[in-house]
Amino acid sequence: MSQDKPNYAKVDGADLLIAIVAASYNQVLVDALIKQTSKGLKAGGVKEANLRLVKVPGSGEIPYVTNMLALSGDYDCIIGLGVVVAGDTPHHEIIAHSTAKAMQDVALRSEVPVINGIIVTNTRQQAEERCTGALDRGTEFAQAALIMAQHRLQLGERLDQVEAEERAKNGGHEPFAQN
Repeated sequence: MSQDKPNYAKVDGADLLIAIVAASYNQVLVDALIKQTSKGLKAGGVKEANLRLVKVPGSGEIPYVTNMLALSGDYDCIIGLGVVVAGDTPHHEIIAHSTAKAMQDVALRSEVPVINGIIVTNTRQQAEERCTGALDRGTEFAQAALIMAQHRLQLGERLDQVEAEERAKNGGHEPFAQN
């Protein structure tokens, strides 16, 4: 992960609805991510009542619940949080690749931004640096969620306009409809 953090524009999150899906493995580290992410969202104006936390068994289960929440249409952004540390087998690589792909697919299909906050490291110390140390990825995930939720709202409005214009051109028929 890069340590060259961008400067983010301030986003007013007062009206945003954000869900966090968090794994239960490596609970101390994931709880630290939840704390920092929630703190960052609240600092961006997201109200406590507009945050939803859903716990799942492990990082491998995050994409399923993320998909269900996205399909509900209730959220402006969803953040998946987990910590996977390498062990004696390549299991961590399987989880890293499969969850990243699945969460990206959810975002593209649902048009709800999904922030991949699954920390995958080679050592426990690396995970601690990212979850409880100076690297503070939780705050970064919160900032990314605020920005992407804002993009979703703005771009969604524009896409609605485009669709309405196409419908008007087509005599009230759905644009891009296939016969």
